Amino acid sequence: MIGFGYDSHRFQPEGKLLLGGEEITSKFGVIAHSDGDALLHSLIDALLGAAGLGDIGTHFPDNDEKYKNADSMELLKETLLLIKIYKIINIDITLLLEKPKLAPYKEKIRNNIANICHLDIQRVSIKAKSNEGMGFIGRNEGVACYCICQIEER
Repeated sequence: MIGFGYDSHRFQPEGKLLLGGEEITSKFGVIAHSDGDALLHSLIDALLGAAGLGDIGTHFPDNDEKYKNADSMELLKETLLLIKIYKIINIDITLLLEKPKLAPYKEKIRNNIANICHLDIQRVSIKAKSNEGMGFIGRNEGVACYCICQIEER
C-alpha cells in the first residue's frame, strides 16, 4: 500500500525551524499549533494514508490543546503504534525550502527517521529543493514537504 503526505507552514521572524526532528539554523521560525515540523507532518500523513486511517488532523487535531506545541517526533511514535500491523517498506521525502540550504542536515534527518521507524537507512530518502525564487517558497515565506511511503501487512 502506498501513502502520500503533504504539509506546509508559514515563516515568522522568531521561533524555531524543525525538520525531521532537527533544529535548523535559520532566521525564521514557523507558525504552527504543534512544533511545526512539516517534514514529520507529511510523513505522518503518508503513513496514515497508506494504512487507510485518515490524516494527521483526524488523529492530532490543531484545535485540541493537548497538541499545542506537541513534539512531532512523539506524534510520529504514536502514528507508528496506530499502524503497528504494517511494516514500512520505504519512505521518500522532498522538502521545498529556499533558504537555508539543508545539505548539512539531510543525513541527520535520514538517521532520525530510519531510527524511529526501525528502517535501514537505505530505505529513507530525503531530497531538498529550492523553488528557484517562485511562489511562497521562492519568496522565503515558508516551507513545504511532500512524502510518499510504502507499507505492507506484517
